[in-house]
Amino acid sequence: MFAGHPVSGGTGAGRVARVDRTRVVVAAHDGPLHLPYPRNGGLPATGDWVWLGPDSVGGTAIIDVLPRRTALTRKQAFDASSEAQVLGANMDVVGVVVPVDRPLTHNRLERSLVAAWDSGATPLVVITKADLAGVADDVVATVLHQAAGAAVVTTSAQQGDGLEELLSHLPPGGTIMLLGPSGAGKSTLINALAGADVQDTGPVRAGDGKGRHTTTVRELVPLPGGAVLMDTPGVRGFGLYDAEDGMGEMFGDLEELFAGCRFADCAHDREPGCAIQAALADGTLEGRRWASYQKMQRELAALGRRHDAAARRAYQREWHQKVSAASRGQRAAERLGEGYGAKRAAGSGEPGSSRGGGSGGKAGRRGR
Repeated sequence: MFAGHPVSGGTGAGRVARVDRTRVVVAAHDGPLHLPYPRNGGLPATGDWVWLGPDSVGGTAIIDVLPRRTALTRKQAFDASSEAQVLGANMDVVGVVVPVDRPLTHNRLERSLVAAWDSGATPLVVITKADLAGVADDVVATVLHQAAGAAVVTTSAQQGDGLEELLSHLPPGGTIMLLGPSGAGKSTLINALAGADVQDTGPVRAGDGKGRHTTTVRELVPLPGGAVLMDTPGVRGFGLYDAEDGMGEMFGDLEELFAGCRFADCAHDREPGCAIQAALADGTLEGRRWASYQKMQRELAALGRRHDAAARRAYQREWHQKVSAASRGQRAAERLGEGYGAKRAAGSGEPGSSRGGGSGGKAGRRGR
């Protein structure tokens, strides 16, 4: 990757292991480096490969970020935004963590899998805490039905079950990201995979099954054997961002049904010959799954409209700035022209000129 993207001044290679508020932790050949954000380009994400080089005072700096092979993105947390937030880059597998000690949230699972498919990495559903509940088989069956072709691994970090199977889905030296809600057992699973207590763990509330955020930053954790694990803080919500490819992977069965509708522009509501309505009526399509698809499509459409509106506003600002600059330039040229004409009139002795023979000039005053 580095040979294919040479950079002038690049003297070393590194990988972003963590991004803090003011610093970037980079894993380099000589050990970890705490470096400032790069002056040029965007903010690096955890998992990015970066070129290192000298800074202006003889230290080390990030001088370029290599193109990302894969990236997991979501919409920024605040609703008014249309910008993307990169949660991680260059991972080979995205593990969607599903704990069995709480009710399965179908929409969260589908939404996370859409983002995982869209990232370009291989989605993997990781069921945790299989030793804490007697309903693991039911959860596995339900997840398999919803996983849309993604592999499903059942694990128990406490008993060490499923860890080898989980790692078998990684290529040699590959990177896996774990994505799931707080209290899902990610930190406990990471400690079991790493063979050491590298992450803090916390209790889960008995009332609602939720835990506190023991992980507060996204960071890389090296695993025995050369693999790398990317931990992420628990996410309460996951706003999709430009996830059409992921929607196609997750809801490919619906797109096949669309092709069976009588009308090409079918709204899938009350039109005759609608394959979606027929599938809902005979039970081959769950109403909940159809509603989840519609909700995500509305969300993506709304995001697209906001993004287009932001682009229009940026264009209008740029156009206004150009018009204002042109107007200022025109006014300056006019003032310059007026001043130049006045000077010429003064030098040629035209009426009104202080250098001419009018009554206001020096000659007039001397004559009086």
